[in-house]
Amino acid sequence: MTQNKSPQTALIHSDYQAPPGFAAFPNAIHHASTVLFKNVAAMRSGEWKDKNAYTYGLHGTPTTFTLEARLAEIEGGNHCLLAPSGLAAIAMADFALLKSGDDVLLPENVYNPNRELGRWLAHDFGITARYYDPLIGAGIAALIQPNTKLIWTEAPGSVTMEVPDLPAICAAAHARGVLVALDNTWSAGLALRGFELGVDIIMQALTKYQSGGSDVLMGAVITRERALYEKLALAHMRLGLGVGADDAYLVLRGLPTLKLRFDAHDAGARTLAQWLKARPEIATVLHPALEDCPGHAIWQRDFTGAGGLFSVLFDARYTQQQTDRFVDALKLFKIGYSWGGANSLVMPYPVASMRKGWGQEGQLVRLNVGLEDPQDLIADIQQAFAALA
Repeated sequence: MTQNKSPQTALIHSDYQAPPGFAAFPNAIHHASTVLFKNVAAMRSGEWKDKNAYTYGLHGTPTTFTLEARLAEIEGGNHCLLAPSGLAAIAMADFALLKSGDDVLLPENVYNPNRELGRWLAHDFGITARYYDPLIGAGIAALIQPNTKLIWTEAPGSVTMEVPDLPAICAAAHARGVLVALDNTWSAGLALRGFELGVDIIMQALTKYQSGGSDVLMGAVITRERALYEKLALAHMRLGLGVGADDAYLVLRGLPTLKLRFDAHDAGARTLAQWLKARPEIATVLHPALEDCPGHAIWQRDFTGAGGLFSVLFDARYTQQQTDRFVDALKLFKIGYSWGGANSLVMPYPVASMRKGWGQEGQLVRLNVGLEDPQDLIADIQQAFAALA
């Protein structure tokens, strides 16, 4: 650069470079849309799919590469791609692996936006979306058609809490050349080792436990196989899925305390679940760690923890209007979707319209147990029971 730069040019082009060698615990935040190349040869030789060079902000910076690598390591995978939300991560997998004429299987208790995506695929893209009993296990083999390409699983279902037999589903799917994707958000990738049970793709909604602050929307898709990763990466690129550096940093900041927070959520939720089990207002507590929860034996076999999310079924004598009054009467539990943050949440669900053939009775209310003192949460529920009268 010339030494006689105008003040305006000097505002944009500086000869100063910070000295190397800086080190600190937090990861650096790299904001970038445009990425600079050393020379033309470097620009032409960079391959964004290999992540061995930086090509454009959408394909990654040191901040997002670091988060992807750490998430893959937590899940026991080799490759990770970030998306702006958990639903965007699900859509990435669908559009990477399905085309017109294909078939996808989803559990009846699937995360409702995934169900809506299935309806869209069927209505506008010629992809059949069929639903199966989440407790079907090896019986899913009878539902696999020649055009079935993908089976979605959710362990457990995030409303009804039914726990599927993943090894049995994966064995049946792989015998017919079908891929299995797992929504592993409930366990934060800590309490369930999906790849070891046979799944091919793991989706995480990082919005939940990984963030932990109820202030970030983000998702991730994690794989072990290189060829599968490349299919996902092409969909990621073609859909233009990217995340901001500040959001990636917030998730990175939450990872060191993830296990501590998850265990605290787990302990608090079990305390509330056991207390609720003895209450006359409650017919059933749907918590996978309890023996009468559908799929409990599978949870006991495959999981090492439970987190803070579970549901309850009120006694059949209570109407929706009464349970809605109960929800409105809660003080510490706030009405809101999601889970994994410090604040406890509550949400009533019209489960009859969400879970065909379930056979359970009673109004369903889902609880996310935050990091408050469990005894204070119990007191809050106890005073809200008065609204049922």
